[in-house]
Amino acid sequence: MKIAVTGSTGFIGSYLISFFEDAIPITRKDFQSDLLVKKIASADAVINLAGMPIIRRWSESYRYDLVTSRIETTRQVVKAVNETGTAHLISVSAVGIYPDGKVCDEDCPERARDFLGDLAAMWEEEASHCVNRLTITRLGVVLGKGGGALSKMLVPFWLGIGGPIGNGRMIMSWIAMHDLARLFRFILESELTGIVNAVSPIPVTNREFTRALASVLNRPAFIPVPMFVLRLLYGDAASVLTASKEVYPKRALKAGFRFEYPEIRPALENILLKQKH
Repeated sequence: MKIAVTGSTGFIGSYLISFFEDAIPITRKDFQSDLLVKKIASADAVINLAGMPIIRRWSESYRYDLVTSRIETTRQVVKAVNETGTAHLISVSAVGIYPDGKVCDEDCPERARDFLGDLAAMWEEEASHCVNRLTITRLGVVLGKGGGALSKMLVPFWLGIGGPIGNGRMIMSWIAMHDLARLFRFILESELTGIVNAVSPIPVTNREFTRALASVLNRPAFIPVPMFVLRLLYGDAASVLTASKEVYPKRALKAGFRFEYPEIRPALENILLKQKH
């Protein structure tokens, strides 16, 4: 199976390019030429990851970029998939679509009424125009080597000033990068469609995550990070780090998917110490 990957130079995309044999990378330049249609036409499936990074300060212009980088690229991908008849489109979204403080699986009827919730809803609406096989994967915090949220968390821990955010009670739904790649492969092989939550079956509180990370790094984690510090650093984007999303992968588990790293400490050990994947 030949799999085309948009956002192929990003944190997740670059991993998928190495994970899937004969993967077809799609870059920003391809969206500005007829190469996009040609590459999608040569693929059996497309994994659509394109979008600007969420965790950075949101100016008004960057909010616009966050929206257009997801909506416009997804529109082009869907158009190409529909025209070429490519069998399966996996288009990513985020657990930010779910409301804070609620226990949610794919059947959750509510959604967040904030910027991230609206962004995810628009993103999914654009993907829904695909007339072929479609899976929308709602990603939790993706933990992997060399990028993403984990890379931003490591510096204070290495300096010995790591700690929980605020009271540490907010819940983080997460997934190890290796399990995410395996889940994408499982979705394609099993032809699983609809909404699929791409999260570990064992979410953790921020305090539990902090303790596990500190233990793996053999560093202290006694100094809480005040909420206002994150707001000073990231502005409204701090909500990505302070949100509480308790989300479960009901559909993946029911379909028979098994996580290699369902628990946070073994996942962090593999990423930071063993570095096998």
